[in-house]
Amino acid sequence: MNLYIDFLRVTSRGGSLGANLIRIALAIVFLWIGALKFVPYEADSITPLVAQSPVMSFFYEHPKEYAQHMTNEGQLVPEQRKWQQANNTYGFSRGLGTLEIIIGLLVLSNFVSRNLGLLGGLLSFFTPFVTLSFLITTPETWVAALGDAQHGFPFLSEHGRLIIKDTVILAGAVVIMADSAKRLLLERESVKPVTPAAVRPSLGKETHA
Repeated sequence: MNLYIDFLRVTSRGGSLGANLIRIALAIVFLWIGALKFVPYEADSITPLVAQSPVMSFFYEHPKEYAQHMTNEGQLVPEQRKWQQANNTYGFSRGLGTLEIIIGLLVLSNFVSRNLGLLGGLLSFFTPFVTLSFLITTPETWVAALGDAQHGFPFLSEHGRLIIKDTVILAGAVVIMADSAKRLLLERESVKPVTPAAVRPSLGKETHA
């Protein structure tokens, strides 16, 4: 029992460590995936998500024609690559990748600036709302009806399984925002100036004595 209590005590002190581990993990995800957005195969893979999104499809030149130009990861089809180039698939992907890299760097910057870290946490909190919306707007996030009995909701496809993991990013962002905010408040309290009103009562007591 004593070992169990000791374990609970040690584990209970891991809040700060846990927040920093989540912070590093989120930064790795944003930096790595953001960098991959500059590679054609990754840009191609998000085409169905962007093309069918009511708030993002305007970035593409021909969003309604994407289906006939899809390729598999690792597959090179020059004519399809050329179409994706003309569709602004790669231009948009590079812009998105830049944004994700910035978010990752902001999340990491918490170790030198709490305010920048808080901003990174805020941006990483809002990002999943966009990606999770693809579950509603993109049919490819659900298993297609091709003969098997298991299709549609709740059977997530490869795209859907990737997107649903953003719920973890959403939760992690809340943790790192709370950690940054708590430390900012503690720092403000530690440098709070002593007001004359706070000093006056103590001076009065000393005089009376």
